[in-house]
Amino acid sequence: MKGKVYLVGAGPGDPELLTLKAFRLLRSADAVLHDDLVSPEILRLVPAKAQLHNVGKRCGKKKIQQEEINFLMVALADSGMNVIRLKSGDPLIFGRAGEEIEALRRADIAYEIVPGVTSALGAAAAAGIPLTHRRASSALVFITAHQAAGSVAANWSNLARSGATLVIYMPGQKYSEVAAKLRAAGLAGATPCAVISRATTAQQRAHRTTIAELSDAPPLAVPTLLVVGEVVRFADPTVLSEGFGMTTSTGGDVAEPAGLRADSGLVSDLVTNEEPLA
Repeated sequence: MKGKVYLVGAGPGDPELLTLKAFRLLRSADAVLHDDLVSPEILRLVPAKAQLHNVGKRCGKKKIQQEEINFLMVALADSGMNVIRLKSGDPLIFGRAGEEIEALRRADIAYEIVPGVTSALGAAAAAGIPLTHRRASSALVFITAHQAAGSVAANWSNLARSGATLVIYMPGQKYSEVAAKLRAAGLAGATPCAVISRATTAQQRAHRTTIAELSDAPPLAVPTLLVVGEVVRFADPTVLSEGFGMTTSTGGDVAEPAGLRADSGLVSDLVTNEEPLA
């Protein structure tokens, strides 16, 4: 009898952001195929008897080809196992779930999708940034800075004209390239933005700046997201200051930013002190 594959979202990093269903499935899994970005704390939930396969693809370095992941997923389920395909964030957002679903359908393998908290929502919540605001943005767009070879790139000019908040996945560490794309699309240099690294984990850092100064932002550790739009001005100053180390754009220490306005032009560097992780 064939098993079943569950495409499960592990959330942005913090194990407490796992859904109850994801937790239950992990505890009863026969095999887990996980991405690099899934935290050790979450992987410790997998039973010792279960097979654990790291099938991550990160920073352009692929340990395994997508076709091999598809084959392994199908083979394990075909042998009768309940297989968890564990992805960071939500499996349906920039997670190649579509390709894996096609493979499962071709092999006549039963599957189920278990959504997770996508990284954009985790990052915005951790940094206190409302992704929509009645006075600033009534639309939200998720976009990736990297496309597969031969794919049709998104029209950044149309997105810029929409006035939507942009959350850019995988912006890389050459922020000048993304900044150039945003300026070419018609966004003003004064448009606020924030780079958020390792959101919801103990290693979380963020840097608030503008498109004009984005190229001078410090390269934060991957994975990162870039939030672009007027909503960044409305970030809760308490969230931005409490528990974070603040620096100026030149890297000098500054005093406790009491009275910092939500629309302040201060460029900030933030570090969480929370325990633990992801």
